[in-house]
Amino acid sequence: MAKLVLVRHGQSQWNLENRFTGWIDIPLTDAGREEAADAGRKINAAGISLDMAFTSVLIRAIDTLTLCLEAGGFPADLPTLKDQALNERHYGDLQGLDKAETAKQFGDAQVKIWRRSYDVPPPNGESLKDTAARTLPYFYGTILPELKAGKDIIISAHGNSLRAIVMKLDNLSEQEIVELNIPNGVPIVYDIDADGSPSNKTEL
Repeated sequence: MAKLVLVRHGQSQWNLENRFTGWIDIPLTDAGREEAADAGRKINAAGISLDMAFTSVLIRAIDTLTLCLEAGGFPADLPTLKDQALNERHYGDLQGLDKAETAKQFGDAQVKIWRRSYDVPPPNGESLKDTAARTLPYFYGTILPELKAGKDIIISAHGNSLRAIVMKLDNLSEQEIVELNIPNGVPIVYDIDADGSPSNKTEL
């Protein structure tokens, strides 16, 4: 049995400023750096060893992984793969905009549809369905085989790319997944059986 640890990046500067971030590279805040380090300490305290790491190509996820591994006492040379398949949902024309100002411009109802529907993308952006369409093939094709081989793995990524993975692991509906919030810096741990199926889930 293998362990799969999912960690959403720590608070970024644009999380703090309530802006749509998407694929724009924004650094962690001091609070976000501490959230990342605390995640590593929690993983270590749970007695989880790590054999491999995966992250998006965005700096907030990469830095979260680095801080997490350092604080948890994990090897600095842990095999790590970076791929944009794990990137946050692309928010298109909304990227960089303040969420409250966007609601004033387009209306609360329209912004809620863009943010919380499963298959309606913002202008020139991705829906959660679109995000899942690039994240899940990478998860099943690259990450899951390593889990089936018994490797303990950490994924440092984003709210929506992780939502896509959780949707499948937890067998959630499209309606259920859009209401699911994945908090910053909180490790979610799955036991993964040799056949690739999850048998247990805990939050640290």
